[in-house]
Amino acid sequence: MIRFFCVILFLLLFSIISLPMYLIVNIIGHFSPMKKGKISQSFVVWGFKMVLFASGTTLKAEGQENVPKDTPVLYVANHRSYYDIPTCYTLVKSNTGFISKKELEKVPCISRWMRYINCQFLDRENVREGLKTILNCIELIKAGTSIFLFPEGTRGLGGEMIPFKEGGFKIATKTGCPIVPVAIENTENIFETHIPKVKRQTVSVRFGTPIFVSELTPAEKKCLGTTVQEQIRTMLNEK
Repeated sequence: MIRFFCVILFLLLFSIISLPMYLIVNIIGHFSPMKKGKISQSFVVWGFKMVLFASGTTLKAEGQENVPKDTPVLYVANHRSYYDIPTCYTLVKSNTGFISKKELEKVPCISRWMRYINCQFLDRENVREGLKTILNCIELIKAGTSIFLFPEGTRGLGGEMIPFKEGGFKIATKTGCPIVPVAIENTENIFETHIPKVKRQTVSVRFGTPIFVSELTPAEKKCLGTTVQEQIRTMLNEK
């Protein structure tokens, strides 16, 4: 339980530190929106790293050299835990937002920083609002911001992935950006499998070979979610 309380204590400290940071970041944003995004991302990454440290989490990353450096990408990952975003987000290099559930938009402090780093909130119960979120992501990709997507839509505990929802893949088909498959292992054993305890774990995050929609067969394009999910499943099975 000590790690659990350490994480809670840091989150409270992060909320306090955030108050003056809001002012600083907003002032910078008036002069340079790009710098505002970079500073916000650096601050959020620092916060996530501290959460991982307080949790006793060791991060093992592979395949970062596969991520294209000269273009925004659509990261697509399997979803196992609340810790998926903190572990993955510390590894991205360029400006990156992620798609999150609508409920997080109501969380003080956290939701504001999410907006600052171009995160998009998805209402899974409202098709029209969901489409707006996808269109916003398409515009972000065109402007040079990468997007992180968890197309299962919810956490898949027990090892087996939930079928990928196809809607989010329009971000790639409409922009032509590369899809980078991401395989996440063992994050659920930090917290979810023994709530409320937080246990020391080694987590693996593997970035796969980019998928270019233009190079796929018509059948693969038609079921793009399944195509990407199969590559992630293969990555998870590789030891």
